[in-house]
Formats: sequence, C-alpha cells, structure tokens
Amino acid sequence: MGAALLSAQQPAKNVIIFLGDAAGVPVLNAASIHGYKAPRKLFVQHMPNIGLSETSAANNWVTDSAAGMTAIVTGQKTNNGVLSETPAAAGQEGKPLKTILEYAEEHGLSTGVVSNSAMSDATPAACYAHASSRKKTGEIFEQVWKPRFGDGVDVIIGPGRKAISASLLEMKIDLDKSLVASGRPIYASAAAVPKDARRAVALFDGSDFDLGEAADKAIEVLSKNPKGFFLMVECDLHTNEPQRGLDRAVAFDKYIEKIAKRMPKDTLIIFLADHSFDFRVRSGKTGEAITLPASAKAKADPAAPPVKTDARVENGHTGEEVLVAAQGPGSERVKGYLANTDLFRIMLAAYGWSEQSPRAAAR
Repeated sequence: MGAALLSAQQPAKNVIIFLGDAAGVPVLNAASIHGYKAPRKLFVQHMPNIGLSETSAANNWVTDSAAGMTAIVTGQKTNNGVLSETPAAAGQEGKPLKTILEYAEEHGLSTGVVSNSAMSDATPAACYAHASSRKKTGEIFEQVWKPRFGDGVDVIIGPGRKAISASLLEMKIDLDKSLVASGRPIYASAAAVPKDARRAVALFDGSDFDLGEAADKAIEVLSKNPKGFFLMVECDLHTNEPQRGLDRAVAFDKYIEKIAKRMPKDTLIIFLADHSFDFRVRSGKTGEAITLPASAKAKADPAAPPVKTDARVENGHTGEEVLVAAQGPGSERVKGYLANTDLFRIMLAAYGWSEQSPRAAAR
C-alpha cells in the first residue's frame, strides 16, 4: 500500500461497504440458483475486482460478527465478542482500535451506518463503538454522541430502538434527549428524514423494512458533504431460515448493482462478508430452483417428519474464506487471498490516508 500505488490514480472521495452478514460463497451460490435458476447470476459475482478473505478471529478459527467486523474496519484482529478493542482479560477493557469510520470523521468526511440488524448489534456497532463485550447495548450506543475519535457517526438508520432505549434508561440516560442534544434529530423511519438533513438517526423496531430505501436516504444525507463520505450498509443474510436469507441475498445484490451503476467514479464500492455460514446445496437438477428446508431449527427437531430438500443447513458460523468484490478507486487491490485485516488498509489506501491520521479535522 505504498506511495507509488497511491499516486497511480486519484483517491476515492467516498467509500461504501456492502456487508452481507454470513454471506459465504455457498450462500451466494445458492442465492444465484434460488433467484435465477443458474449459477454466477449475481452482480457481486461479476464485479471487476474479486478476491477471497479469510475470516478468523484472534482467539478462534470461526469468528463472530464482532471480531469479524473489527478486523475489517480496524485492520487488527480481536477476540470473539469484542468490538473494536484489543483483547483484554475478562472484565477489563482493551485498547480502542480506531475504525475506518473514525478515520473518516477525523478527516472531515460524513459517515453513516445502515442495517436491518439492531444498530447496537456487532456489525454496525464495530464501526462507531469500542467495547469489551458486544452485549453492552447502552454503553455501545452512547458512543454515537460520545465518540472516542472524531465527532461521531452522522447517520444511523435501522432497528433496535426498544432494546437500546431500555439499556440506556438503566444507565439513567434518555435516548431521544441525548441524540437531539448532540445535534442528531431522531426519526421513526428513513422516509421521515428531511431532505435538508445533515445528521439524522432513524431508529425503530423490526427488520422487515426497505433496506434500499434506508441506504438511499443515508447516501442523500451524506452526499451533501463536499469532502466525501463513508457508509456501511449491512444486510443480515444468515440462512438459518433459508427462504428469508436467500430472498434477502437476491434483493441485496440487486440494490448493490443499482448503486454501483449510479454512484460517481470517485466512489469505492466493496461487497464483503464478515464470516461464512453452514449452508450447502447438496442436490437438485440444473435449470431448476432448489428446494429448501424450513429452517435450521425445524431440521433439528426430532419430532418433525423427515423432509428431503436440495439444501442442508446447520445453525452456525463456519471458518472458510468469503468473497470480496469491488469497483472504483483502489479496487485493484482486491485480488487473491486476503486477510480480513487487509480490507481496512485497502479502504485507507483508497482514500489516500496513512495510519497516522490527525486527531481531529474541521468540517
């Protein structure tokens, strides 16, 4: 990632991560067959630069989303369950690891996280928060307005409101008042965020909303910054409920294609996964859709009658490499077998930044 590479082209103005949570290669293969009755029909399978990323945590070959996303956004591995901190003894906090979102904040860019998982959950939280346990809901979300680096994430859109509010109340903190006092108006939906917003939090409950609409709103808000932006959009693609997971994978891929064609050429777009999942296509005829089990739980129920399907699913993460696909400035670095920690440095280099960043920057 040296100076010669950086000088070969203009740096990225914007970086968008599209993260398919648990979207390993087997899930992407199945999604293509599920959606199109043929392999290699997903947009992400045809992006111009493609590689594979290993996914291990510091203490385990099979990562959870906390350690997996920490590696991606900080360039350092940590233990399972830890968010953007170095590993530490039980009951103690590790050293905060600055994330790519926080680098963007320090350079004066706008930043956002969008997900259909709870906004205090591991993947979005690893972008903006530091905690020894992913279970510290209130302490995690409080870092939206009390950041360790920069002046905090600008746009948050997704579920988790009830649990976040309850956890903060246990800390004697009012969610709405704290957000508004920090200059982040809170809304009940992405659609409610006004066109002139520069910062916004849309926090609600339930994961079955239009993720594309939410991401569009985030891009609309973040694009107002002439310096550029960083955005992470996560879609939960766990296939413990195969029909839902594969339907989401097909829809997410269509949205990524739409954005990839719409965004200016100064935007680095990366599709990746934090870990793989124990889902496999085991049979089926070419040209036909695969039959799917109802869920991993139903499959494991000894009282349920046996049902023969083309796919097998076990309810758990797995440790194999996952797809990384990219286009835009710096995407040529996405090739071959990568460490999950390499992805952070690919994004940092695309912006033209070093790991010795300023502590703060004026907008």
